[in-house]
Amino acid sequence: MATTDQDRLIHVGEPGGSGLDRFFHITERGSTPRAEIVAGFATWLTMAYILFVNPAILGAVADNAGTTLAFPQVLTVTALAAGLMTLAMGLYANYPFAIAAGLGLNGFVAFTLVGTLGLTWPQAMGVIVVEGAIISVLVLTGFREAVMNAIPMDLKRAIGIGIGLFLAIIGLVNGGVVVDSPATLITLNPNLSNLHVLTFVVGLALTSVLVARKMKGALLIGILATTVFAIILNQGFGDSAIWPNGIAKIPSDIVASPDLGLVGKINFGFFDVLGLATAAAAILAVMLSDFFDTMGTVVGLADEAGLLDDEGKLPGMNRVLLVDSVAAAAGGLTSSSSNTTYIESAAGISEGGRTGLTSVVVGGLFLLAIFFSPIAGVIPAEATAPVLVIVGYFMMQAVGEINWRDPAVGIPALLTIVMMPFTYSITNGVGAGFLAYVVIKLLQGKFREIHPLLYVVAAVFAWYFFHGLLA
Repeated sequence: MATTDQDRLIHVGEPGGSGLDRFFHITERGSTPRAEIVAGFATWLTMAYILFVNPAILGAVADNAGTTLAFPQVLTVTALAAGLMTLAMGLYANYPFAIAAGLGLNGFVAFTLVGTLGLTWPQAMGVIVVEGAIISVLVLTGFREAVMNAIPMDLKRAIGIGIGLFLAIIGLVNGGVVVDSPATLITLNPNLSNLHVLTFVVGLALTSVLVARKMKGALLIGILATTVFAIILNQGFGDSAIWPNGIAKIPSDIVASPDLGLVGKINFGFFDVLGLATAAAAILAVMLSDFFDTMGTVVGLADEAGLLDDEGKLPGMNRVLLVDSVAAAAGGLTSSSSNTTYIESAAGISEGGRTGLTSVVVGGLFLLAIFFSPIAGVIPAEATAPVLVIVGYFMMQAVGEINWRDPAVGIPALLTIVMMPFTYSITNGVGAGFLAYVVIKLLQGKFREIHPLLYVVAAVFAWYFFHGLLA
C-alpha cells in the first residue's frame, strides 16, 4: 500500500537520511534542507517589520512615571524574544511557525494598560506574564488543544481562508494601495506618481510573474528585488529621501550594540493599582485575544502547509500551543509585549517550509538582528507587502472545499472569512463563526452535532462581544 503524505506526517520515527533530516523529518514531510532555509528567509523578511513597528507602538506612550520606552531598547528585546521563542518552536514543536510580538496585543498594552488604566511599563508587562502563565496551564491540562480539535473541518478551512484575505488586505494597506476613507471605510489609491505605491506595484508584478512561472524562492527573490528597486529610487532623491530613518538606503553602519536593559523589568503591583476585578478583566482580555488568535493562525497555517491529518487535527499540536503560550510570558519578561504565532509564517510555508528547520532559520535571523539592526532596517514595507497579497491568494484556494450549499456551514464560514479583514482581528472572525455555527445548529434542533466544548467557546465569545458592546 502506498504511503500518503499524512502517514509520513504521523509516522516520523523511521531512521534514514542525515542527522538533520532525521531530527526535523525533512524528507518525510516532502521538503528539502534548501527549501527549509529559503522558507526561513522568506518568513523572516516578511515579518521583520515587527522589529520597527513594535518599538513605534510601545514607544508612543509615556507611563504615569513619565517613562517612555526607547526605540533601540524595544527593537533589541523584540528581536530577542522573537528569536528565542521561534527557535523553541522549531526545535521543540518541529513546525514552520514563527513567533514575535503580537500586533494588536502591543497596542492594548500601550494604549489601554499604560495609557488608559495608568499602569507603569513594568506593571503592564506583569499583566502579560500572568496571562502567559495562565494560558500555559490551559495547554498543559489539554484544554486548549481540545477546543481546537472540536472545531468542524469546514470552519477550520474558513479560518485559513479568512487569514488569507486578512493578509491580502494588510499587504494592500502596507503597500499604500488601500487607505482609510471616512465615506467608504477604505478606498483605492492607484496613484503611481506616489513612489511608495509604485514600488509596491512593481514588486507585486515582479513577484506575481515569478510565482506564475513556479520559480523556486519566488517570494524571497521578489522581496529582495523590490528592496533593491526601492534603494535605487531612494538614492536618487538624495536629501529628500522617499523613505526616512535608513529604510531603503544603504546603511552607513552594519553592527549596533544591543541594549538589554528592559529584560526582566516586570512588576506585579498592577493588582493593587487596578483592583482585583479590573486586573482580572485586563488579563482575560489579553488571554481571549491570544487564545483564539493563535488557534485561528495555527489551524490556517497548518491547513495551507498540508500538515493537518484526515480529521483536521495537527499532530503534536500541544507542543505548538505550549511554545506559543510560553512566548506570551516571555514577551512580558523581555518587555516586548505578548509574543504569538505569526500569520506571516505563511510566506515560508508558500516557499515549501514544512518543518522546524524553517523556524530555526527565522529564529537565528531574529537573534542576528539584535546586532545587525541597521541592515534589518533597510527593507521597506512596500517590499514585503506584495508577498502578503500573494500568500493571501495561496490561502484563498481552499474556498471551493467548503460545503457552501449547507447554510449551517456556509453562513458561519462566510462570517469567519469576512470578519477577520474588515475588523482587523482574527479573534473577531473566529468568534463570529463559532457563535453563528452553534446558534444555527441549535435552532435547527441538531444540538447533538455540536461538540460540547463548542458550547463553552460560544458562551465565552457571546460574553466577549456583549461586553464589547457595553464597554
